[in-house]
Amino acid sequence: MPEGQLSIGEVINLLRDDFPDVSVSKIRFLESQGLIDPDRSNSGYRQFGEQDVARLRFILQQQRDHFLPLKVIKSKLTLWERGEEESAPPSSTPDPHLDQSGEPLDRDDVLKRSSLSLEQLDALIEVGLISPIDSSDVFPPEAGLIATEARRLMEYGLEPRHLRSIRLAADRESDLLTQLVAPLLKASNAEARTRARDTLESCSGSVRAIHRALLEVELRRQFT
Repeated sequence: MPEGQLSIGEVINLLRDDFPDVSVSKIRFLESQGLIDPDRSNSGYRQFGEQDVARLRFILQQQRDHFLPLKVIKSKLTLWERGEEESAPPSSTPDPHLDQSGEPLDRDDVLKRSSLSLEQLDALIEVGLISPIDSSDVFPPEAGLIATEARRLMEYGLEPRHLRSIRLAADRESDLLTQLVAPLLKASNAEARTRARDTLESCSGSVRAIHRALLEVELRRQFT
């Protein structure tokens, strides 16, 4: 490898003290989203220079310190490249619920974030509470949160098979909202799909609010 160039493993080791969650899958995802563009060796291996590492450090810092989605970080990179700094974070950021800017997680990421055992994770996958993307061993960004909360419920005595009802309820709610925007999703123009996304975002927020309120009502009845 040319002098001054680092492999992806060396970059991870260099950044891990400041960013413990950095991983090969995360760096690959950032590259797939166009935020970094390392050189390649003749054999196809990624080669990171000093500027690549600095760029990657800036991206990870924005995620860790400001919880910004990748779309916003990408817009800030232009200022960073010019050596300019924003005086304050953007006044508004995209609502994260339907935003696809989170990084997919591999199995090790999910286990590390949730403190689940491998057997527990496999059990959650078996009952459908956590599902890999396209039958791969890569999971959606939300898998870390789902796994963490599932572990907490299991510590109280629930088993993965008991949690299946949560997945079934989410599936029913998703089906209901999808029917609402089905005509828009069938359209081929971008405007219709944008309207469908906006409608789903608004309605899903209402469904979550109703779901939470109903759950609180039912639980309160246990003390009356």
